[in-house]
Amino acid sequence: MGLQPLEFSDCYLDSPWFRERVKAHEAELERTNKFIKELLKDGKNLIAATKNLSAAQRKFAHSLRDFKFEFIGDAETDDERCIDASLHEFSNFLKNLEEQREILALSVTETLIKPLERFRKEQLGAVKEEKKKFDKETEKNYSLLEKHLNLSAKKKELQLQEADNQVEQNRKHFYELSLEYVCKLQEIQERKKFECVEPVLSFFQGLFTFYHQGYELAKDFNHYKMALQINIQNARNRFEGTRSEVEELMNKIRRNPQEHKRANHFTMEGYLYVQEKRPAPFGSSWVKHYCTYMKETKKFTMIPFEHRSGGKVGDEELFVLTYCTKRNIDTTDRRFCFDLEASDRPGVPVTMQAFSEEDRKLWMEALDGKEALLISVTRAQAKREGSAQLDKIGFTIIKKCISAVETRGINDQGLYRVVGVSSKVQRLLSLLMDAKTCSEVDLESSVEWEVKTITSALKQYLRSLPEPLMTFELHGEFILPAKSGSPESRVNAIHFLVHKLPEKNKEMLEMLVKHLANVSMHAKKNLMTVANLGVIFGPTLMRPQEETVAAIMDLKFQNIVVEILIENHEKIFKTLPDATLPEPISMSVSPPNAPPRQSRRQGQRIKRPLAVYNLCLELDDADSHSALQEDTPTGSMDSLSSQSPTPAFSSSPPGLLDGNHLIMESGDLAGWATNLAGQSRPSMVSWMNPASGTSAAPAAFFFPNPAAGSHRALESVAHRKARAVYPCEAEHSSELSFQMGAVFEDVQFSREPGWLEGTLDGKRGLIPQNYVQFL
Repeated sequence: MGLQPLEFSDCYLDSPWFRERVKAHEAELERTNKFIKELLKDGKNLIAATKNLSAAQRKFAHSLRDFKFEFIGDAETDDERCIDASLHEFSNFLKNLEEQREILALSVTETLIKPLERFRKEQLGAVKEEKKKFDKETEKNYSLLEKHLNLSAKKKELQLQEADNQVEQNRKHFYELSLEYVCKLQEIQERKKFECVEPVLSFFQGLFTFYHQGYELAKDFNHYKMALQINIQNARNRFEGTRSEVEELMNKIRRNPQEHKRANHFTMEGYLYVQEKRPAPFGSSWVKHYCTYMKETKKFTMIPFEHRSGGKVGDEELFVLTYCTKRNIDTTDRRFCFDLEASDRPGVPVTMQAFSEEDRKLWMEALDGKEALLISVTRAQAKREGSAQLDKIGFTIIKKCISAVETRGINDQGLYRVVGVSSKVQRLLSLLMDAKTCSEVDLESSVEWEVKTITSALKQYLRSLPEPLMTFELHGEFILPAKSGSPESRVNAIHFLVHKLPEKNKEMLEMLVKHLANVSMHAKKNLMTVANLGVIFGPTLMRPQEETVAAIMDLKFQNIVVEILIENHEKIFKTLPDATLPEPISMSVSPPNAPPRQSRRQGQRIKRPLAVYNLCLELDDADSHSALQEDTPTGSMDSLSSQSPTPAFSSSPPGLLDGNHLIMESGDLAGWATNLAGQSRPSMVSWMNPASGTSAAPAAFFFPNPAAGSHRALESVAHRKARAVYPCEAEHSSELSFQMGAVFEDVQFSREPGWLEGTLDGKRGLIPQNYVQFL
């Protein structure tokens, strides 16, 4: 279990548990700060001490290997797991380089030292400053509150009112500062992964430039680097989407904290001052306690807690409440007081003091106190239900929009990502949702409605449904398989859950997912890959019933669920699932008597994710693209650059991508695939050094023009068929699962040695070469 999310609603309670969670986040940031300082020190030693290069590299390798990122929530995505494992991978690279014993002239100032120092000073330093302000404001707030509560009730009303206003203003300022601090803490926890790993990745790119003897290792690093860059870009994209959702939730809670109070098993909770009576000469004292009350059991709990001393100052006290009575000011010189009586201490009331009259009213209402003023404002449903419904009109809207998009704009760049003008979208949606005008709206031939207006209206309709298309009830069940299990078990679980949806929901979901699959098939022109569509439609088709930071942290898993739906829509919607929910499959087992499968690992590298495989298939048809102004972050395969903030494929012709992208001197991907499949070897791989003053980015690769024989070798197997002679279970989402006798279409050599690429039942993927025979 990683760090617990910090809920914005807890800022207003400021409970002991909230403070403990804040401390855990602060401790993790301090640990990260120490790690970065150590990493910077090691990097500088690597530059200065060429004579002791081996020792410095080993130390640097140990620093990388021994650190592990913490994460918020209860699970990580595949991309985050790859990022977490990346430091250990970098450590392995350094150990291999140590064997070369070459004297290097290495400059890592621009690629490693400056970015980490900038991150430490600007990001971690900013959090430290926020912590100082937060601690200072905590001291000020509770000191002023105690002073205020000690005011005599016999003072003039004007003085009391002025004091109340001052305390209220100070409390609001404290809550504002607390919200900002909590937001900053969680933002830096998410940001640090790619901000720390990305400079290290750039350092490795520069490092291999100077290693002629390490050429073979550099080729191996090439595969891992491409995968990790995509992992980092995916993590960055999801971070941007998550951050916007978190900020939106923070603003909602800031506007109305009570309406967004987090649901829990306590009827009421918060701080109260408890009067502790002493012997006659000493009078009485008031001690701050964090109190909780459960109406069903009438159990009242008090925990003495002092913010300034940093923790609990006594043991928890629990009693069963008998009654609660409002305390009038003529019986005490303090305001906002009420009395409680416990069942085990009859006749001995305990006097409590709330922070304000409103706070006392809330306690009196919860405790069923006598003379309690009932609060007219209900805290029930704050959510506004839209007028959109899953009815005949709703299906008509979706069908009209899908038909128009597929007719007019299936190849538009940034489809569904580029948003329409809000006023036009609302006007179109109003016309479509009106039974009188819906049939009159012509979306396919009318130039009045732009494609981006139609796509935005479709998304807005789905978001306006009272319940998301994939339902509140099944939300947690859909998220669960995305967090664990093999690719095959994930598909099986989601297949099972889709058929648990209400019929109308399933029917509309099928219609929509089929359309999105069609959109993704035109990704070479519209740039809308499956990953991009997942980022856009994850929050649209799925959302939790309760808006919390913890729920927003699961946004990345919603995207994965939608990606699985798009990639496997034929199986999920056209076939019936097993009668029971499949269990996650931990690993695949080869069938008896099957030949050994060719390992897809080079050295100690991990397997490539699906994104890398798809990228390799699509690079040869790269068209002229330009960067888009988009409403969601860039997708996983829009760029290979780790430096560009808004990457996209350049507008260069196929085979020559400039800027921060893959560069091939001449020739096409077919030659590249042939070379990597063993037909020939590239003559040179050059890693560009960003510190050299050239305009090229560090993530550049050069491949030679393939020989004509390589072209013929690849063409000789193009469009051939092959039959499976053994059954096989996929170990990765980029591989195909199949039974003995399955026939593959369009079989070609893969860039992975020992593997083929082929199509089975409309899905393209990798096949072990020794599991099939060519027909």
